[in-house]
Amino acid sequence: MREPMIEFIDFTFQYRAQAEPTLRNITLTIREGEKVLILGPSGSGKSTLAHCINGLAPHFYPGTMQGTAKLKGRDMSSLSLYERSTYIGTVLQDPDGQFVGMTVAEDIAFKLENENVPQHEMVPRVAEAARGVGMEHLLSASPHALSGGQKQRTTLAGILVSEADVLLFDEPLANLDPQAGKQAIELIDRIHRETGRTILIVEHRLEDVLHRHVDRIVVMAEGRIIADTTPDDLLCSNILRETGIREPLYLTALRYAGCAITPAMKPSDLPNLELSTCLPSLRAWYDVSSAAAAAAERPAVLELQNIDFRYEPGGPSILNQVSLRVGQGELVSVVGHNGAGKSTLSKLICGFLKPSAGRMLYKGEDLANATIKERAGRIGFVLQSPNHMISKTLLYEEVALGLNLRGMPDTEIKERVHETLRICGLYPFRSWPISALSYGQKKRVTIASILVLQPEVIILDEPTAGQDYRHYNEMMEFLLSLTVNGVSIIVITHDMHLMMEYAQRTIVLSEGEVLADRAPADVLTDIRLIEAASLKETSIYTLAQRAGIEQPEEFVRRFIAYDRRERNV
Repeated sequence: MREPMIEFIDFTFQYRAQAEPTLRNITLTIREGEKVLILGPSGSGKSTLAHCINGLAPHFYPGTMQGTAKLKGRDMSSLSLYERSTYIGTVLQDPDGQFVGMTVAEDIAFKLENENVPQHEMVPRVAEAARGVGMEHLLSASPHALSGGQKQRTTLAGILVSEADVLLFDEPLANLDPQAGKQAIELIDRIHRETGRTILIVEHRLEDVLHRHVDRIVVMAEGRIIADTTPDDLLCSNILRETGIREPLYLTALRYAGCAITPAMKPSDLPNLELSTCLPSLRAWYDVSSAAAAAAERPAVLELQNIDFRYEPGGPSILNQVSLRVGQGELVSVVGHNGAGKSTLSKLICGFLKPSAGRMLYKGEDLANATIKERAGRIGFVLQSPNHMISKTLLYEEVALGLNLRGMPDTEIKERVHETLRICGLYPFRSWPISALSYGQKKRVTIASILVLQPEVIILDEPTAGQDYRHYNEMMEFLLSLTVNGVSIIVITHDMHLMMEYAQRTIVLSEGEVLADRAPADVLTDIRLIEAASLKETSIYTLAQRAGIEQPEEFVRRFIAYDRRERNV
């Protein structure tokens, strides 16, 4: 049996700023060379466990520890942060917070520079690490100018060069499009196979991580470990549903068809999933199901007509002849690869940027002369990174900020803030400092700070990044409820689940142009659009192909319609 790399025995951790422990009685052993997924809903303690492993807690996040924690047999409390870093390399979920170099090469070389490695040795080691993650052609580029996937590869190269025994990935998929996320999981798997290093992945996007094999899955909830088992055994249990973690969509389809999921089917491995006992039920379900009828067109609340945008005259075109409409009470998703123009489009709508050509109409009124303040009274915008929006120390103060600036009475502010916090699942944390929240919770704070203002159009940039399944559903159900009252929602996203489950239309952007404006099912079954938008083929489509369904595209449409009926969407 392989030697223990990381050991926790009856371990408890409590942040200095909190009245209760975040981790309670953790007992866990990770052995050399294992690849382990740490899974749990937002706020379950999984990121805190990662911080206790790499030393950020208590060295950076002060707190008290009880119990035993060992790293390669050494008591963790006796190790400095530097000593931990020689054993453990960490890729944070927000790569921008990890960069220190002006170029990719400088960033990769940072640890070697701190160890006084001679330059004649440093240069080839940096080049080798860059080749290992496919970044050798971008060594002179600025890390902050890279795409999300490239940023993550740069941080990974920075820890590969250190030859750490353990590679720890804290929600590595949170800010990546599906194609980049798929490539990240493949890269992590290749590094594991080629180097034999211990791999820890902290995530809640289970289906995406299971694109490649993991040895074990540790499930956390409310600061405790509630399961430590194999992927197949976990998928056959009720643990995921009980803890609010999304199961793979292809398993949801099998359950809708009345199929019993067993370990013998190898449910964690879709390409090799044993379907023989399920085929009759699956085909019978397909035969009796039906797709949704096309939605009726709604009165336009927002129209863009032939919008062009360049950051400077004569410069490259960022948006080219973009025309689209958003109906009153519609929930529309906008998808596309990194750099497709999605964020630029949202900034134009909000008035942060002015178009080089074209018109924007709000309920038929030209927005050309509307100020940012006037637009803000109608259009709310939630940025992708919560750290770019948060300006207050306490959660309540942050959500109340916009209402305070509008001069609203304190009693009304309190009522509206508390109502919004309950909707967003943040009410229990209303008195907390924002610094003590998880990334997913911070994301909900920024959404709450806009929702409380009650705008008529809300633009959300990647609202589900860092969100677990339960809070994702609560948030999207709330947004959908707003559409009933005529509020229009524009969601910029790479999340295929969001598209399938909630969007009425999907607009596909590529290289600054609109490639398609169609129903989500039509986008997710069009290989050309999937590639152009950096999406990936849905597992429902793959399941239909594996089951021999003659029209897998129709299978996807029927699944979407059936699933929405089951969830009353």
